[in-house]
Amino acid sequence: MANNRIPRVPVREQDPQVRATNFDEVCYGYNAEEAVLEASRCLHCRNPRCVAACPVNIDIPDFIAALHAGEFRRAADIIARDSSLPSICGRVCPQETQCEGSCILGIKSEPVAIGKLERFIGDWKLEHADEEPARTPQRNGRRVAVIGSGPAGLACASDLAKAGYEVKIFEALHKAGGVLVYGIPEFRLPKERIVAREIAEVERLGVEIETDVIVGRTLTVDSLLDEEGYDAVFIGSGAGLPRFMGIPGENLNGVVSANEFLTRTNLMKAYSEQYDTPIYVGKRVVVVGGGNVAMDAVRTAKRLGAEATIVVALLPPFGEGAAGPQRGGAPRQGGGHPLPDADQPGRGACRREGLGARHTLRGDGAGRARRERTPLAGGEARLGVRHRLRRGRHGAGHLAQPAAGRHHRRAGDHAPGLHRGRRAGCHQP
Repeated sequence: MANNRIPRVPVREQDPQVRATNFDEVCYGYNAEEAVLEASRCLHCRNPRCVAACPVNIDIPDFIAALHAGEFRRAADIIARDSSLPSICGRVCPQETQCEGSCILGIKSEPVAIGKLERFIGDWKLEHADEEPARTPQRNGRRVAVIGSGPAGLACASDLAKAGYEVKIFEALHKAGGVLVYGIPEFRLPKERIVAREIAEVERLGVEIETDVIVGRTLTVDSLLDEEGYDAVFIGSGAGLPRFMGIPGENLNGVVSANEFLTRTNLMKAYSEQYDTPIYVGKRVVVVGGGNVAMDAVRTAKRLGAEATIVVALLPPFGEGAAGPQRGGAPRQGGGHPLPDADQPGRGACRREGLGARHTLRGDGAGRARRERTPLAGGEARLGVRHRLRRGRHGAGHLAQPAAGRHHRRAGDHAPGLHRGRRAGCHQP
């Protein structure tokens, strides 16, 4: 019987002033008692809209029913039919716009915390992994090569291994995980406690992972098919290259892409005194962007000692990353589409020391957009900064005008007909 009269069970998390000083996971998640209580709120709809809104169509009512009954193993098995990475997806999937966004309870109240419940079951499964013997399906004699060990590659390899295929993953970096290890910060997705153990679960299915292999250089797709004897190749190379805006000054010192900044911090552990990874963070940092990559960058800069971090919003973020920076003391400005800049003098025109006025696109009532120039802060047309970060792929390239005569296709763009590997069961934050 659904107990939809009780409010949504709040999730425990670090105090904002404390978490701004460390890289420990912000959200503590539910304990067993809290998870069972939250599961009691599910209405178990006859036509569950949450399942239709889930990209991999997890049987959400069934796994929640099993959780509510205290049958955690059965709940984990239900999720595993459709999702290979529950602990990861429960943390970083945009449930607010997918399953939870479609929950009937959300019409008049708060939706069921589906993501937190999935996370609880995923973490419980990892904690009790040794209690269940490894199940290696009978092989069907077919071999598949998977290029990239990010969430797409891991999910693909897991599903193929369960279906009896012999699978080997080739990863270009020295560590498996793709964007899970180089892009998403430790305080949102713990690397050793969660990511490494989820990868180990994939390996328990018989999947082999080889790192430091750049397909296209070390190997080629043709050699994998013709010489190595693979029957198929799955390409899940991801979207790791940044996309710049094509405006003057973005190549000056002090301007870096969020991709590089986060990779140095997350994969190369620049935040730890035990590593010698060089990273520069100024006293004042401005992040151009407003999505989850921008939120990760601004929260990381704050933890690395920036006195003031400012976000010039391009796109709205989702999930816990949306409110995290402001609660952690990082002010946010903007809300339109900025097209900042003119060249800055300063240090022989080699270092960016300020940010120009903001250009905002506003509707004119006739379906057209017009650009308005407005000051960034306090009536001033320039904002002094010591460091500047640009977010990842979804920059404001569509607003920037390329220099005359320049070929303006940038790194990270894809030619027509080429498709990046799709992340199965998990979406980037």
